[in-house]
Formats: sequence, structure tokens, C-alpha cells
Amino acid sequence: MKRKPRGLNLDNYSKEQLLTFSSELTNRASLAARLGYQYGGDRNIYEALGYPTTMSYDDYASRYSRQDIARAVINRPVQYTWKGPLVITEVGDDEDTALEKAWKTLEKDLKLKSKFVRVDKLASVGTYGVLLLGFGDVAAKEGWEKPASGDTRELLYVKPLGEGNAKIASYVSTPSDKRFGLVETYDITLSNPGSDSKSTFVAHWSRVLHITRELEESEVEGVPVMKSVWNRLMDLEKIVGGSAEMFWRGARPGYQAVADDQHHIGATLEADLQDQIDEYENNLRRMLVLEGVEMKALEQQVSDPSKHVDVQIQMISAETGIPKRILTGSERGELASSQDESSWFGVIQTRREEHAEANIIRPFVDMCIEYKILPKPSTEEYQVEWLDLFAPSDKDKAEVGKIRADALKAYAADPLAQMIMPPEAFFELFLGLNEDQREKVMEMFEKAVDEEQKRIAEEDAMLKKEGLQPEPIEEKKTKPVEKKKPVRKTLTV
Repeated sequence: MKRKPRGLNLDNYSKEQLLTFSSELTNRASLAARLGYQYGGDRNIYEALGYPTTMSYDDYASRYSRQDIARAVINRPVQYTWKGPLVITEVGDDEDTALEKAWKTLEKDLKLKSKFVRVDKLASVGTYGVLLLGFGDVAAKEGWEKPASGDTRELLYVKPLGEGNAKIASYVSTPSDKRFGLVETYDITLSNPGSDSKSTFVAHWSRVLHITRELEESEVEGVPVMKSVWNRLMDLEKIVGGSAEMFWRGARPGYQAVADDQHHIGATLEADLQDQIDEYENNLRRMLVLEGVEMKALEQQVSDPSKHVDVQIQMISAETGIPKRILTGSERGELASSQDESSWFGVIQTRREEHAEANIIRPFVDMCIEYKILPKPSTEEYQVEWLDLFAPSDKDKAEVGKIRADALKAYAADPLAQMIMPPEAFFELFLGLNEDQREKVMEMFEKAVDEEQKRIAEEDAMLKKEGLQPEPIEEKKTKPVEKKKPVRKTLTV
């Protein structure tokens, strides 16, 4: 079988389309070249500070793999987004349906949640990520180029790949096609297990789920997460790395040898002094034997970089929407403020709905239904159930329970309060219980009263059976308090 040439086939595009592509590339290059210029082009800030005007996928991938804060910028939103189980349910059906059962099995067998997490990270690092779908109809590498049919019924595996290993080979170039301008084929590169070799093949778009995070003009390539904070990431590298070098060179003070004017230092003494200093610097001795020489320590040259680091972190936080404490991981030792947490959970909830569900989960489920890997929903509609981020924690529940218990104790101890505010109204307005909770409280109360009355009746019956009379409960008689007559005092002058 004759293989198709790799890369973008320009023969598939008209002259007008090629001119459009060329113009777009020229505009992007021109825009990148203008970055950092000030004072009419006399000053190039980007060049002076070492900022690049263009970044490739390799640049993003290498920084993600090596820089701590760059990994946090990518990983924090992804980790919070996919917290909890991944559940698919049908709308309007309380029982387990065929779709729900099949999804549980498929998700467990293929470990889909972990694959979605990985591809989400890869799509955030570059302009896109893909899920390579291993259908059962591919017997050789050539089978990947064939369009997947609706009769495909088995999904054997799912492989997350980044932009670097799933390069776009060709686009749909027919204007009348509904997929015009979208990807037609990919050049896939896979590492062979147990060796350094790699295998490559061309995959049709119907066997790949294309995932982008933030689209602007392009329908295929999104905006990498690190692009807008790239300069700040570089600044952090300079500050943190520079502070380490500063400490290494300046924390241990240097020394100045001052010779006595009245003392003559010969060549032998000078050589001996040099040997002692070398041994001292290399940790071979901790003392110096000197004659006619005074050693003076130089001033340490170390400053605190924390304020400079904080400025960069604050700028990254402002752009990404990640609160500083969550970005730096300090919420583990110091609780983030409730306002930060609430705002952050709002960002994550939006990310779940507009990215994770819209770009990853639903396209995958729809593709599985189309290829008969999953059955159609019986109600014609399904939904994704997420872990409730705003649900109170155990600590929050304990604090609320204590407050409610104190309020209930004060309410029960004051009979006048019960006359003014009926119990059910108190439960609803002051304790914040909903209707089901209030009904459950009243049922438990009535049940407890019934059980107490039953216990008393059983005890009375037992006493009567033994010939004893139950003792009546005497009410305590309280004597009326005599009102004291006011004593009129006379003042004698």
C-alpha cells in the first residue's frame, strides 16, 4: 500500500486559501515582533529582559516538566476540577439504566477518569490535546487511516497524547464540508514499551477526540495556559535561582588578610599561608596559624527575595484566577480565607461546565453512543454529576451543629420563648431546617414520647402485678411569696 506523504499537503488547498494562510502567519509574526517595543521602537523591553516573542510546544512542555510553579498553574485547576467520582445519570429516571450500568463498567475497565485528567493537563500545556481511541477494528497501523464506522462496537483502550505526539497532518479543505477547516488526519507518535524506539502512523479524525481549552479565532488550536504568564514564570526563575546563587556566594563571608607593617612576609610564609587558606576553604581545617597577618571577615551580601517573589505570584494569581494560597500550596498549613475558597470554587464550577463537561466528557460519551459502545439513553438525555464543592466539610458541620445546639438549649429553657415562637417556626427560621428535616425532628420527638409513655405503662403494670401501687407523682407545692410592705424611712435632722 502506497503511503500518503506526511505533513500538510498544499495540493489540497486553493490559491486563495494558501494566500489566506500566508497572510495569517505574516500577521502573527508581525504582532509577535512588535511585543516589548516602547518609545516608538527605540526601546525593546522584551529583548532587554530576555523574554521570547514566540513560544513553541516544546518550550511549554519543558517548562511544565521542570518548573514547580508552572506545574502548579496547570495542575491546580485540573486537580480540583476532577475531584470526586465521575458519574453519568439519565435525566428523569431514578433507577439504574442500561446507559448508567454500561458507563460504570466502561469507566472502571478503561480507567477513564485518570485518562481525562491526563488529557486535560496536556491540552492546558499546549494548544490542544487528544484522546486516541483504540477501537477493535484496527488490526494494523494502516487501519488507523480508515474512518471509524458506526458498526464499531468495542473500545479496547484510550491513550491521552499531547500536541507534540499528535501533530496535525491535514485539514478538511472542502468549503462545502461541515467540517471545513477542522482536522482531517493526525501524525501519531507512540513510544514502544521497553525500548527507546517509537512507532508512527496516520490516524483519521474519527478515531481521535480533539480537545482544546480556550479558543479564540481558531477552531482547532486553543491558548496555552502558560502563554499569558510566561514572562512572570521567567521572572520567578530569575528571582528564585538568583537568590540561591546569592546565598551560596554571599552567606559565607569572604576574608581579607591584612599584613602588619612591621612584619616581613617571605615567600615561604606566603606559600604556607596560601595552603592554609585553601585547606580552610575546602573544609580540610577549621583554624589558621598566622604570623604577622590579621584575617578580617567581609560583610555578607544577602537580601530577602520574598517580596519580589510575592509580586510575581500575585500577578500569576490575578491572570489564572487561582488564589495565592492555593497556587503555592500554603492552604495545607494555613487555611485559605472563606472568600478565596468560595471564589475559587466558582471558577472550578465554571471550568467543569464549560470545559471538562463540554469539551471532554460529553464529546466522548456521544462518540461512544454513536459507535454503539454505550447504549442510547432511554430518556434521550443524560447528565454529568459532580462532587458538590460547596458542600460543608466535617468541621463546618460540627461548628453549625454546636451553634444550633446552643440555640436550641436557650430556646427550650425559656417557656416564654416557646409561647412567642412555636417550635416548628423556630426550627425553620432560626435553625434553618428544611421541611423534610422539620418533619423528621417532629417524628423523632413523637416517637420518643410514645416510647416513654409505653415504658411508664409497662412499669406500672409490673408493679400492679406484684401487688404494689405505683407511687403518685406529687407536685411540689410552693408557698406564695409574701409581699413585704414598703418601709417608709424618715430622715431625722
